[in-house]
Amino acid sequence: MLPSTGCWTNCWHKQRECLPLVIFLRNRLKYALTGKEVQSILMQRLVKVDGKVRTDTTFPAGFMDVITIDKTGENFRLVYDVKGRFTIHRITAEEAKYKLLKVKKVQIGAKAIPFVVTHDGRTLRYPDPLIKVNDTLKFDLETGKVSEFIKFEVGNVATITGGRNMGRVGVITHRERHIGGFEIVHVKDVLDRQFATRVSNVFVIGQGNKPWISLPKSKGVKLTIAEERDRRRAAAAAQ
Repeated sequence: MLPSTGCWTNCWHKQRECLPLVIFLRNRLKYALTGKEVQSILMQRLVKVDGKVRTDTTFPAGFMDVITIDKTGENFRLVYDVKGRFTIHRITAEEAKYKLLKVKKVQIGAKAIPFVVTHDGRTLRYPDPLIKVNDTLKFDLETGKVSEFIKFEVGNVATITGGRNMGRVGVITHRERHIGGFEIVHVKDVLDRQFATRVSNVFVIGQGNKPWISLPKSKGVKLTIAEERDRRRAAAAAQ
């Protein structure tokens, strides 16, 4: 644990929701042909995940993690595309200084010390008393502290991290509370298409309709098969 921040250093994701560094460097970026080449790259301490040097080829990077390659000056954030797959999303050096965390638990521990547990396994002590479950924290990777937070409220923009709408982005329009059952959240995207999902699948990424992070090329808008076909034809005709 880091004494100054109260955050556990081994902040890992669920195994089914992560992308090993060997897959990221070899299969996605094509920076290596074999796992052995990936190992040699990592052993040069050139790759960082959330500001920490990682040398394990199987290290699990997950949603919202920032991957930095110092030698090339590249920064990436792991986010989902509208088909629910991890996409290579390049970001600026300024945006690489922070990441967003979803609050999973708010509890009081030993000696009455309050703490929160986030979606990537971090434990942050002494949080703001206004922070509740499902809120989103803006976490500074350099200082290891929370700079701001967003409430889980109607009118805020969010992305979907699970279910059939995985990767879509929209504004929360309504929240249904069902006692003893799953809470349902209704979301509307920029094309005014509405969809619903469980509250556990919703990750708030900004206040109002302005996200705090940059989005992939699709902007979280899921097109129908016909719309994708028309877009491909238009792009081919433009060439």
